[in-house]
Amino acid sequence: MGARFFLLLGLIVGLALPAAAQVSPADQTAIRGVIEGQVEAFRRDDGEAAFGFASPNIRSLFGTSETFMEMVRQGYRPVYRPQVFEFREIVTLHGMPTQKVHVVGPDGRPVTAFYPMSQQPDGSWRIEGCYLQAPEEHQA
Repeated sequence: MGARFFLLLGLIVGLALPAAAQVSPADQTAIRGVIEGQVEAFRRDDGEAAFGFASPNIRSLFGTSETFMEMVRQGYRPVYRPQVFEFREIVTLHGMPTQKVHVVGPDGRPVTAFYPMSQQPDGSWRIEGCYLQAPEEHQA
């Protein structure tokens, strides 16, 4: 196998990994504020407020705040009731600025939450989804 194979393999692997996003400091602050606002709304069980931080795509997908909150309670316990919620870097994932967050859920297990964000025509930011990933196991 030649150098071309390894170059191609490197490109493929590189495309699959998140890269640092080019987001202004003001946008970084705004993105974090939106995510913090949603998590605080979850803590208060304020479905309308939490749903309001979601993008139009997510809002149309779930239709009502009640349906949205039921999905969060069932499938996203770590962000619904986090013990720890620490912001990490913003990366580009699938072409979108994506906020990484270290989360420890109510069961004490750590996960990484990825929040793809979309900027609205008025310049505001909304949450385009949330993906939870267990930390990689370290091998001895």
